[in-house]
Order: sequence, then structure tokens, then C-alpha cells
Amino acid sequence: MAPPTSEFDRRLRELEGEIKRLELEYNQFFAGRLPKLPWDSRARVEALVKQYDRMHIQNTAERFRFQGLQSRFNAFCELWERNLKNRELGRPGPMRGRAHEPAPRPSPEPAAERAAAGGSPAPALAGPVAVRDPEAEADKVRALYQQFNEARRRTGEAEVPFDRFTEVVRTKVAASSGAGVTFRVREQNGRVSFTAKAAGDDSDEG
Repeated sequence: MAPPTSEFDRRLRELEGEIKRLELEYNQFFAGRLPKLPWDSRARVEALVKQYDRMHIQNTAERFRFQGLQSRFNAFCELWERNLKNRELGRPGPMRGRAHEPAPRPSPEPAAERAAAGGSPAPALAGPVAVRDPEAEADKVRALYQQFNEARRRTGEAEVPFDRFTEVVRTKVAASSGAGVTFRVREQNGRVSFTAKAAGDDSDEG
């Protein structure tokens, strides 16, 4: 039987739905299908984010989930503002009907061509992140999550929900029996991989 849903969990589901609707409205505006910017919708979501940010969230999973939604909303706002500025200057914006159009990657040799030529494996996008306690190291988990989804946006892959991502991290760390796990985000052949290696383990685990 599924665990009972708390009131705050219900609110987070509603907030997630509001953010998705707001994203859709902005995409429709930039695609020319909406006559004006969705200021009312954005103000409503912004008020909810600020309200929940002032709350003391005791449940760790719910706190992680809210922080993920908050980071997602803030990232969208930055993207929308850049797109509006570019639009005013007559330059193409980062959106063309989608909030997550892959950004161009300045690379003299694409990963797929390196692989076809027998080159080295795709490097990690940033330094490895070691985690021993996901709850106490929430900042690390959030940074790793943002790194992972930014890479997926570049390759055109769908974002992974924050609660699902943190569950994977917690599972990997729990399986390490307290030794800790080193996580890496990699890109290869236009795909993103997320690997985890427990302390003392010589092989990467996807």
C-alpha cells in the first residue's frame, strides 16, 4: 500500500504543476502563440516559492524536493530573462519554442567523432563529487543534480525529477556501508551518463 500523502507533499505536487504550466505559457509566448507574457502566472508561482522557502520543512525528502523545484524555477527565470533581453536586442534567444533547447558546445572535435576514431572515453564534465551523507551534504547533492540536468539539456535529453535523482544518490550511498560514493557526470556520443563508484571500488557503476 502506498504511504499516506502529507499536506505539504500535496502542495509540492501543485507547485510542480504550476511551474510546468508557467513553462508552457512562456514557450507559447516565445513561439508567438501567446499575445503577452504570463506575468500573473509567474507572480503566483514566485509567491508560492517564497512562502515555502520561509517555512521550516522537517521532512528531509520533502525539503530536497522543494529545493529542487526552487532551483528549477530560478533557472527558468534566468533563462526567460536572457531570452527577453536577446529578443529586445534583436538577437536569437536561448529558447525557440522550448525551454531546454541544447546549448551549443564549443568543441573542436565532437564526442561522436572521437569515439569513431578510437579516441579516449568521454571525460567527466566536472570534478568528481564524493558523498557520504546525502542529508548533511545537501549542497553537494543539489550541485550534482544541477550539473547532471544541465548536461542533459545540452544533449536534448529530458530532465530527471529531483526526488528521483536524490533517491538514486541515497541508494548508492547506503549500499556503500558508510564508505561513501564518488559520483561523476559524463557526456559521450551525445548522451549523458551518471556513474557512481564506492570507496575502494576500482570500477564505475552506472
